Amino acid sequence: MTKKELILEHNYKAPAVSSENPPAIIMLHGFGSDENDLFSFASELPETYAVIALKAPIPMQPYGNAWYNIYFDNTDGKFSDTEQAIASRDLISNCIDDIISKYKVDKNNITLLGFSQGTILSFAVALSYPEKIKNVIGLSGYINEDILKEGYKDNDFSNLNIYTSHGSSDQVIPIDWARKTKPFLKNLDIDATYSEFPVGHGVAPQNFYELKQWLEDLS
Repeated sequence: MTKKELILEHNYKAPAVSSENPPAIIMLHGFGSDENDLFSFASELPETYAVIALKAPIPMQPYGNAWYNIYFDNTDGKFSDTEQAIASRDLISNCIDDIISKYKVDKNNITLLGFSQGTILSFAVALSYPEKIKNVIGLSGYINEDILKEGYKDNDFSNLNIYTSHGSSDQVIPIDWARKTKPFLKNLDIDATYSEFPVGHGVAPQNFYELKQWLEDLS
């Protein structure tokens, strides 16, 4: 299948195994990166999936993009632009609908795979609109409750599967923030797999092998 026009710029990889309605992995990159970052390992993911790597809407200088601004020089520490984050949450949700319509993927088998800021948005989309998401793979991120849709606790999360991991020496997002993810999800009756690896703000090879196995086990 040829690449389609979506409401967000993106990279697309068709599944190696032909299918009328293939499952899809939608990739959300981190702050200051672009759609080519996570897409670089698309060929290593299970070949039954269509892979779509989205480009965040906010351009940065001199290069890269963001889902929302982070003000590192804020006097109270790192400050996220909540309004922009919520706007991106809903933009991603709308783009999922666009992907289902144009790429004819299985609307009941959508996986979000995020890194850092992309993970924060993946959690926000999945917890706000769980009817759209089957799986979340959240790398080096955390749950920001401020950007979840009002009333999210009343949602049906019974079909949602979550894998999340973090570097134990992450210098960008503190490990303590990530360690709150599993208990947070448990309070919503969501069973999550959480792993730590001895790296900084990145993905260790064994981390990748583990998430790939987790995804294959769900198939």
